Amino acid sequence: MDTSAIQSDAVSTEGGIPFGDSKAPLKVVEFINLRCPHCKTWWDKAAPLLDPYVKDGKVQRIIKHYDKDKEGLKLGNVLHQYIDYTDKDKAKADIDFYYAHLDDWGSLSEEELERYVREEREAEKQDNTIEAQSIIEEVKKANVEFVPTIIIEDYVFDQNIPEEELESVIEAKLDRGKDRESNTF
Repeated sequence: MDTSAIQSDAVSTEGGIPFGDSKAPLKVVEFINLRCPHCKTWWDKAAPLLDPYVKDGKVQRIIKHYDKDKEGLKLGNVLHQYIDYTDKDKAKADIDFYYAHLDDWGSLSEEELERYVREEREAEKQDNTIEAQSIIEEVKKANVEFVPTIIIEDYVFDQNIPEEELESVIEAKLDRGKDRESNTF
């Protein structure tokens, strides 16, 4: 994926579903769609690496469900409506579940998916309209076209980033943040 046209400075750390301490020195903004197999790859790869940073208060993950107008991702758009943005623990558990069971629901009809969500997760449709529209406006301003797109400050990448490189980027940005703090009078 060519990330050179993405305007990382147009990406906000506001909105979405924040996981971790809002005072964490480093924010990881993740544009994902729950029906996207590449997003699942990212989610599965990122959790073991990012979760310890989140737990230690060093990183805050900000998940932004991107409703893409692409036939293969429409079920993800439907599923995004069932994520409760106000209950972070349930939202995380739901995202984990939906990615773990993508093969179970990924080819259902919209009606079957809605029934599946209610039966398997006891989820109800949420009014995420304002949040969804805000994310659409943000991706247009930032020129984000693909999912997953992950942004850590000015560093933009997709699911293909090697774990070692991701860890190196995080450590370098955390170290740079410490350097800025130590130079403050």
